[in-house]
Amino acid sequence: MRRRTLLTAATGTAFTAMAPHIARAAQAPGVTDTEIKIGNTNAYSGPASAYGTISKAEAAYFKMINDQGGVNGRKIAYISYDDGYNPAKTVEMTRKLIEQDEVALLLNPLGTATNTAIVKYVNQKGVPHLFISTGADKWADYKEHPWTLMWAPSYRVEAQIYAKYARAQRPDSKIGLLYQNDDFGKDYVQGFRDVLGDDFAKRVTTASYEVTDATVESQLISLKGTGADVFMNAATPKFAAQAVRGVFETGWKPLHIMSNVSLSAASVMIPAGAERGIGVVTSAYLKDASDPHWKDDPGILEWQAFMKKWMPDGDMVDTANVFGFGVGHTMVTVLKQCGNDLSRRNIMDQALRLNELDNPVTLPGMRIQTSPTNYRPMRQLQMMRWNGKSWELFGDLIEGAGS
Repeated sequence: MRRRTLLTAATGTAFTAMAPHIARAAQAPGVTDTEIKIGNTNAYSGPASAYGTISKAEAAYFKMINDQGGVNGRKIAYISYDDGYNPAKTVEMTRKLIEQDEVALLLNPLGTATNTAIVKYVNQKGVPHLFISTGADKWADYKEHPWTLMWAPSYRVEAQIYAKYARAQRPDSKIGLLYQNDDFGKDYVQGFRDVLGDDFAKRVTTASYEVTDATVESQLISLKGTGADVFMNAATPKFAAQAVRGVFETGWKPLHIMSNVSLSAASVMIPAGAERGIGVVTSAYLKDASDPHWKDDPGILEWQAFMKKWMPDGDMVDTANVFGFGVGHTMVTVLKQCGNDLSRRNIMDQALRLNELDNPVTLPGMRIQTSPTNYRPMRQLQMMRWNGKSWELFGDLIEGAGS
């Protein structure tokens, strides 16, 4: 299945008047006086299809921006293809975006393995590969891939925070760690190793799964059998939901910590059985629209108004739709900073000059900050716990050290 979304709305002059005519072709591919093309790949089908709504939210966000006049007089043409979470398909679709559609940049393509498959090609082409939808810590290596930039906090830093939390709550615990057998999952293993050091081998038992597996039932049985009293559920939504349900149904009662990529009530906690997940702990950098705590928050009210008008069929409790909105906001911030110079070089330079403190959907106090040597835009998290209906934040923002 191939999905293509192209947004073309009337253009005005929303923020500044048009500057002098810009250079064309090699200097600014994908850009005209009235349009900028942005490319994306996502899993609208396949094992990670729950994430497809992120790109739908981004498409709706850019439709809103276009309806409001665009950015510096240009509308955003957002082209999104389905790669089914298959790296080979990602390569095919990315080549199409760059070589046929001639997009100016790639925005928020989904997945660790999928982005790994394209990162060398994209960097050789000098195409901004922005705010990719994966928190693998390797993306922070600005010397290895200078055109690639993440958005969400690193998985490895997230895991370090979880390891510190588990050690504080249960100092002598045995830990069972379920992880996806790729760079995404391995970052959680490394994050626990960073904190536990020599104790890692004594205290942690790991069990991996493949994204093509049907279930993680055997892995859960194995980890429970070790007597672990802490369970790190480092899985994507389909498998995370299975794990939440499986831990409950087998009567295992560990301190259950779950990756924040799977915190969605709509695609994880409710399918698993909302009551079964009571007590599960994760972390957040985004506001949870389903949490009554934010019912009067200006940022969430802005997001809700956006959803009602530009994405009326979208799930109002799915955090993935909040995520897509947040990424769209940061992307527009970069485009505003670019002014009339929308060359790929300047787009990348402006992405590395971020100091965004006003993103409507990030937690209060969160910074989205970059520099030519800082490719980790967000490095803060706050812990939260599932109460059977929603996530409840506790504690303060925690600053990760990176690696």
